[in-house]
Amino acid sequence: MGLNSEMFVSSEKSTSHERNSPLMGMQQARMNRRNFISQSVGALAAGVGMPTYAQGTPRKSANSKLNIAFIGSGGWIARQPYEQGCSEENLVAFCDVDQNLCAENMKKWRTSQPFFEDFRRMFDKMHKDIDAVVISTPDHTHFAATMAAMERGIHVYTQKPLTHNIWQARTLVKAREKYKVITQMGNQGHAGDGIRQSVEAYRAGLIGKVQQVYCHNTGPELGGQHFAKPAVMPLPGQPVPAGLNWDLWQGPVAHRDYNSDYHPSKWRTFYDFGLGMLGDWGCHTLDTPVYALDLDPPTAVECLQRTDSLDGVIPAGSHIRFHFPGNAERGPVTMDWFDGPQDWSKVGRIEQFGAEHAAHLGQACWMLGDKGMIGCGTHAGRPTLLPEELGKSWKASPPPVVIPRVAAGPFREWLRAIKGEGPEPGSHFPYGAKLTEIVLLGVLAQRFKGRIEWDAKAGKVTNRPELNAFVKEPVREGWQYGESL
Repeated sequence: MGLNSEMFVSSEKSTSHERNSPLMGMQQARMNRRNFISQSVGALAAGVGMPTYAQGTPRKSANSKLNIAFIGSGGWIARQPYEQGCSEENLVAFCDVDQNLCAENMKKWRTSQPFFEDFRRMFDKMHKDIDAVVISTPDHTHFAATMAAMERGIHVYTQKPLTHNIWQARTLVKAREKYKVITQMGNQGHAGDGIRQSVEAYRAGLIGKVQQVYCHNTGPELGGQHFAKPAVMPLPGQPVPAGLNWDLWQGPVAHRDYNSDYHPSKWRTFYDFGLGMLGDWGCHTLDTPVYALDLDPPTAVECLQRTDSLDGVIPAGSHIRFHFPGNAERGPVTMDWFDGPQDWSKVGRIEQFGAEHAAHLGQACWMLGDKGMIGCGTHAGRPTLLPEELGKSWKASPPPVVIPRVAAGPFREWLRAIKGEGPEPGSHFPYGAKLTEIVLLGVLAQRFKGRIEWDAKAGKVTNRPELNAFVKEPVREGWQYGESL
């Protein structure tokens, strides 16, 4: 089946819109603004390094509003950028492969802006009228949509995980350097105060030397709202619903027949499209230790336990262990990830400083030091310090604030950086790609079991070379991006 790049709206309506669009009368102002934005971004990149949180001198934009497009306009995840800052800008275009899924959002958001089902068609027609784009598609299409935008000099906010494989994550870092655009991965906790409090407490030495980290999630709870429990694989074919471009939804992945367990909401169940609970929540829950401990990609990852699952389907539960190398500031670190219906009396044991297990006090992540522990929630929220006396002392006299705080959340952080009014987002692509690579290595171990030894410099699995086929996955014709970088 060929790829359909037509707009949802009829050609007659789109032609009329293009003739009457207020954008046509804004071209000179639009180009002046893009030139200013380009200069601001260049100055920002030249004036600051790219640490975990870049420092920058606030500047004032020549125009108070940006032209924003949305790829993936349906579902609750797409409402986040609209409700958290982007609605204050000019919303100039929307894109989604499923008219029905995004109908409710579009009633609220859209007036006369064009609506596309193929982002490539949108960029071909409108890239000169788009400053920045928010990408909220399933994991397997993040890379193609993000690269297509960056190649045109468009700033990008891409939901987590940043990509579906490691080669893609590394390629987006190269693209950021080449195209000089402002980037952000959508692990929103990285813009919050909680993660900064945890990092400041750790760096102040309150819990001492950390050698172990414990993370957990309650698991996919298969059969729930976002995860399927298929009886057979591949799934049997069903009629494609009206209003859904199923070929476009599959994007770079090999064709298969439609099934409602793939779309609209349960695609994370299937490794070809999503990355299970670790891919879904890992970029949130692992964020605090990766940031605080400055964790580089692990040298090895082990799947110590998992439930059985059909080929290509995530398990209902797993236990993954990451082995991180030491650096100049600390020694080696192990990090254990648990998901699924775990019996915490038997797994995830910590039993130090008053804690009992990885889910103690409802926290999703614990960094265990030789003096105490720091725990945080699934989205890197406000920390808990143990033992209890340490926690009381920390609350009464927290360490100095040394990490700049983010005003108004992650989307405003990104938009302010584009305008030159603030520093580059903390979860820019170099950081987001590193965090995503760590998560993806865990997913690889979970999927194929056993131990994976990773040469980060070469970007290769060394002990099981057959798995390198999943470090850079094949794509369908028409979906090749980033090959020249």
